[in-house]
Amino acid sequence: MSLQALLSLGLAHPAQLINGLALFFAVAGSWLLIATRLRERRAVAQLAADSELDERGEEASLLDEPTLRLNRFFNGFGFACLAAALWVSWFSTRF
Repeated sequence: MSLQALLSLGLAHPAQLINGLALFFAVAGSWLLIATRLRERRAVAQLAADSELDERGEEASLLDEPTLRLNRFFNGFGFACLAAALWVSWFSTRF
């Protein structure tokens, strides 16, 4: 498909193009949240297997500070992507 045909398709249906962008943001944000949650679970499971702790309160405190900071950043960025998707989707209904 040529670039001109792709551009004319986007100009013919601008709401669908913007809604597609919102879908991209939603998928990216949700994937980031799921991947971060899985990584947190794997790290806690590894620590529990290494030290054989069964208490939930102690497991969360065993993660080092850079890992907790990185997980907080990814969670915040994932939620920001979902908020951007919601905003862009709302914006697409105005056309």
